[in-house]
Amino acid sequence: MASQEEVKMNHQETKEAPFGMRDRLGYMFGDFGNDFTFLLSSMFLMKFYTDVMGVSAAVVGAMMMIARVVDAFSDVTMGQICDRCRPGKKGKFAPWIRRMCGPVALASFLMYAVWFKDMPMGFKIFWMFFTYLLWGSICYTGINIPYGSMASAITADPKERTSLSSFRTIGATLANTVIGVVLPLIVYYEDAQGNTVFSGSRMMTAALLCSVGAIICYLLCYHMTTERVKMEKTAEKFSFKELIRTTISNRALIGIVAAALLLLLAQLTLSGMGNYIYPNYFGNREAMSTANMGVTVITLALSTVIVNISGKYGRKELAGVGAAVGAIALIAAFILHTKNVWVFVALYLISSLGTAIFNLVCWAMITDVIDDAEVRTGKRSDGTIYAVYSFARKLGQAASSGLTGGLLTMVGYSAATAFEPQVVDGIYNITCLVPAAGFILLALALKFLYPLDKKQVEKNAKILREKRGE
Repeated sequence: MASQEEVKMNHQETKEAPFGMRDRLGYMFGDFGNDFTFLLSSMFLMKFYTDVMGVSAAVVGAMMMIARVVDAFSDVTMGQICDRCRPGKKGKFAPWIRRMCGPVALASFLMYAVWFKDMPMGFKIFWMFFTYLLWGSICYTGINIPYGSMASAITADPKERTSLSSFRTIGATLANTVIGVVLPLIVYYEDAQGNTVFSGSRMMTAALLCSVGAIICYLLCYHMTTERVKMEKTAEKFSFKELIRTTISNRALIGIVAAALLLLLAQLTLSGMGNYIYPNYFGNREAMSTANMGVTVITLALSTVIVNISGKYGRKELAGVGAAVGAIALIAAFILHTKNVWVFVALYLISSLGTAIFNLVCWAMITDVIDDAEVRTGKRSDGTIYAVYSFARKLGQAASSGLTGGLLTMVGYSAATAFEPQVVDGIYNITCLVPAAGFILLALALKFLYPLDKKQVEKNAKILREKRGE
């Protein structure tokens, strides 16, 4: 057990660079960089392999799920590396962002190698597996775990962490504007039959530009943020058994893990199916861009008030209401089964409130979990806890991709059947029902599993302030 004096030395904030807008903007650029590759993958990778490379949607979904099994080890390993590494001049976490920004950008670009489209199917599936594992399980893990953990080191103040969480989501929203609004207008075109089809060569060019953008954003994050809360190297020997025991015994961590998994199931199914419902069911790529722009506007608008609202009502409470609204909107869309794309877009935007609210507060919620663990155990394990959380998010991504891929195959989707009436009706049903189920379960998880309501978060913050002599 660390002495009181050691705790104060490890956690005291430096006076030279007070927390401010530079940190917020720097942290925003970090997730901008993240989502230049993450959103690109979640929104377009399955479409690229089904429509350009001719790979079955079920195979693509299975590949994404297998990759997440690998992540069970790589995420935790990276969390341990972060906890055990000695802080440098720039802190404990920021140096990893500089080290890994190039590899993650290169790996992302290689996933869209359209020059292999005429190769044998076995090779195409091998390349898909190899590049996706390289990007997601090694490179993205190597930068995302330190980036997420860095929030706890930038500031110890709960309100300031909420603002970091909000700016992180702004960064993701800006990336969504580029990827979700601009790219559909570029990578889709009308063929001779008037169908809206996907271009592999345009997609590869877009991936290259996104990789360059990711590197620029990561470097801005590295240079603009300051780690003030000093966290020393962890000396304890790692035990996977102990990690499992700690996770199981931590109700708050279990709750946020379940919430993250279910949120990603809803969010990524909605975004991924956008590449099928808009061009194939509605035949309207412009509506896809409009819908994604609407999500950007809603998220940015909420970001201006989320700190005050969550401070008044609580992060858990607010996220639960958002999930319920998202479920209701998508159930309404399913019942209507509309042919009017703008009616669907309106309901889609209402449902986006659920994802926007959770995404604006979730990164502050994970620091709440880290604080809660420190209060209960006397230890602070930012990297390890964040790694478990990140793994849950990847499981959500995998569940969405695997389920979506399997269901697309079940309704008979392939490049040859992409516009058949029965197939496109199946696409519509998947787009509505799978995310609606995710939102319902998310609301229940927050209500019954996650214990850190507004009162408990404030209580923990007070205990830690007293512990650190602040």
